[in-house]
Amino acid sequence: MIQTVTIDIINEKALKLLQDLELLQLIRMRKDSSQIPEINWVARYKGAMSKQRLSDIDMQLNELRGG
Repeated sequence: MIQTVTIDIINEKALKLLQDLELLQLIRMRKDSSQIPEINWVARYKGAMSKQRLSDIDMQLNELRGG
């Protein structure tokens, strides 16, 4: 039976122990970059900006552009 477990290494000694277990053929280690945590950008920034009228936004953009 194969089980997959994701762990975070916080100490290099733990990595050495895992490598030793791999040498004993008790575990198989692999790097899987596809398991990067997904960030929910909507939830993270929801409410970060206040609602503004379109005319106010246009005016601010014109000021920033120097016009």
